[in-house]
Amino acid sequence: MKRGAVIEFHLDGRSGVSPYLQLIQQVRQSLRLGMLAEGDRLPTVKDVVARLAINPNTVLKAYRGLEYEGLVAAKPGVGTFVTRTLAGESLAAHPTLRQDLERWLTKARRAGLDEESIEALFLTTFRATPKQKAK
Repeated sequence: MKRGAVIEFHLDGRSGVSPYLQLIQQVRQSLRLGMLAEGDRLPTVKDVVARLAINPNTVLKAYRGLEYEGLVAAKPGVGTFVTRTLAGESLAAHPTLRQDLERWLTKARRAGLDEESIEALFLTTFRATPKQKAK
């Protein structure tokens, strides 16, 4: 059974990332986190344009990019549907990891860090920490 559109797009004008790439990234992230599944319908171009006040060609470009990657398929007159997921076996661990991360974020905010500082700390630590296999 198709669940319908389960993603709400948003744009960050300060990110330096083009709007169509932001849309692609959000779909990929939703697929990776299990928020979108095979058969789910993406919002219509018209709905995205109305919600975000962007050019329809921007949305079409994003959807074409996702189609090129084999993640979605357009069905003329019906919509654009997810054709495969990016969620892996680690999906079961997400709730526990999310709780740990939420606790860490609470500590960071209590320590006086603003959102940009939290993001900077996380990203620099993430990039500086060597990738290690789970034991």
